[in-house]
Amino acid sequence: MKRFVSTGIIMIVTIINLYGQIPDSLKYKSLKPHDFLLLYLKSDSSMLIDVRESFEFTGKRLKGAVNIPSSGKLESATDTINRNRSLFLYCTSGVRSKKIAVRLYDLGFRKLYSLEGGITAWKKERLPVIRGKKAKK
Repeated sequence: MKRFVSTGIIMIVTIINLYGQIPDSLKYKSLKPHDFLLLYLKSDSSMLIDVRESFEFTGKRLKGAVNIPSSGKLESATDTINRNRSLFLYCTSGVRSKKIAVRLYDLGFRKLYSLEGGITAWKKERLPVIRGKKAKK
């Protein structure tokens, strides 16, 4: 009987802990390049964010993107962004943008979209990119 009660208590505690957690897949939406572009163009008050490092941003990038490097201080960079705004995130392969989407969700942003496969998939689909300006020395 004691064993049954102990097992029941452990199960209840585990369920309570899991219940309060939101899976990462529900914190943002991962979109293929064409869907990402269409939703970005269709969304009012959207913002395109390149989370690659500054030296990567000076290469090929998406037109209209703002660079907020994933290694930087995300909290201070997003202080002035309205939490109701749709944020479209991308990086080289899609890994960093997903991580940043989770961090942004934790900061109170709810309309988050990550480019599946990153700019690599974007270019593979022959979608438009622009060449960034060289960094000043």
